Amino acid sequence: MHSTPEASEKRTIVERNGALGHIRLNRPKALNSLTLDMVRDIDEAMDRFESDHDIAVVLISGEGERGFCAGGDIRAVYDAGRAGSAAPIDFWAEEYRLNARIARYPKAYVAFMDGIVMGGGAGLTVHGSHRIVTERTRFAMPETGIGFYPDVGGSWFLTRGPGELGTYIALTGEILGAGDVILAGLADHHVPSECFADLTDELAGLSQCGAAEVGAAIATFVTEPVPCTLALVRDEIDRLFRFDTIEEIIAALEEESSDFALKTLETLHRKSPLSLKVTLRLLRFGTSSASLEECLEREFSALTGVMKSHDFYEGVRAAVIDKDRNPKWQPASLDVVTEADMEPYFTPSPQPLFSES
Repeated sequence: MHSTPEASEKRTIVERNGALGHIRLNRPKALNSLTLDMVRDIDEAMDRFESDHDIAVVLISGEGERGFCAGGDIRAVYDAGRAGSAAPIDFWAEEYRLNARIARYPKAYVAFMDGIVMGGGAGLTVHGSHRIVTERTRFAMPETGIGFYPDVGGSWFLTRGPGELGTYIALTGEILGAGDVILAGLADHHVPSECFADLTDELAGLSQCGAAEVGAAIATFVTEPVPCTLALVRDEIDRLFRFDTIEEIIAALEEESSDFALKTLETLHRKSPLSLKVTLRLLRFGTSSASLEECLEREFSALTGVMKSHDFYEGVRAAVIDKDRNPKWQPASLDVVTEADMEPYFTPSPQPLFSES
């Protein structure tokens, strides 16, 4: 995978403080973007904390003030994929298994979602038992803008919130503030960033306890976030994004004259047409899925399509490498995306992520 000048630094700091097991992502210059080694570090730390009877709660946070985690190291995935390496698939397999583990972790798992939380950063936080946002939180699933789809269980957690907010978030990649993240069911509490040190001390001082005691400790720091913006357009979102095809959603938006509809149309027209279709289909499958693991399995299978696609490499080129923000998608429009184009994304993987037993 792609190396950086930070390679010699410790990218994951694992500490014990009283009853608290603390995992700190430590790539602040890269917005704490994830590498395979970091995924393994987190998993190993969770092993250690789970078996330690004196640890009551696990906390994960990101170093620096800009972001908790901006996602996977997408440049590394791009370079490895271009070289024909299997490293990206190995990364995603271990990342997705970690996402599932977080969701079923037997101890309280507190995620401090300060700053940017995108893609893989959502996978480390949204599945936790206690999800905290701050006034600096900027949450997004921006994958349709790079020829990808919301993964890390996105087809599960974006379909469990109220109405069609998850559909809107997945397709548009809209950046959300703290209040909107809570409204969408992706976080639980708002705590000012300046309270982080005191919150950490409070959690460290807990004795053997359960989720309720952890929740009570967090509650002493909770404040109201700034007013939600999505709440103002909630009815429009539910009405315009309820359809099962992108074409129907576009048509519904085109019939509206509101500022929201016009802005949303402009946003969707910039996204990969293929990614929009794949994403919506994954979401609709996710709605009727029985478990997070089922959704992760389907998302993992879809990676075959990603690694063979034109749009993923073109999207990363335009956003990360050349930074011209002008991707040339293939297919170029929704009307020429065929079932054959989508088939590689919906062919089950011969090597399942999770045991069927």
